[in-house]
Amino acid sequence: MNIEGLKLNTGTEHSTVFNYADTVAYQVDAVVSKTIVKQEKGNITVFAFGKGQGLSEHSAPFDAIIQIVDGTAEVFINKKPYIVNSGQTIIMPANIPHAVQSVTDFKMVLTMIRG
Repeated sequence: MNIEGLKLNTGTEHSTVFNYADTVAYQVDAVVSKTIVKQEKGNITVFAFGKGQGLSEHSAPFDAIIQIVDGTAEVFINKKPYIVNSGQTIIMPANIPHAVQSVTDFKMVLTMIRG
């Protein structure tokens, strides 16, 4: 793939420095998302969760990585809870049920890698 002149979904050029946390804003009682990169082999999406919001349990046929860039989330992997804070990362393995729930308002980067 030729990336010269490629625009990311942030509206920036491919070589522009940006902050994930600045790409989405919190909304009360809502989950806001913005896809940054969408490719055949994987996606990068930034989410902002209002307190009390979440994603219900589901599974995916590929690994997913969550990086918390603001706030605190509770991530359930195979029904086991993990508290994940700003600056921390957790890997959700392929084909294992997982869910995400906000503890506080929080923002995360979701990287999904397709095999």
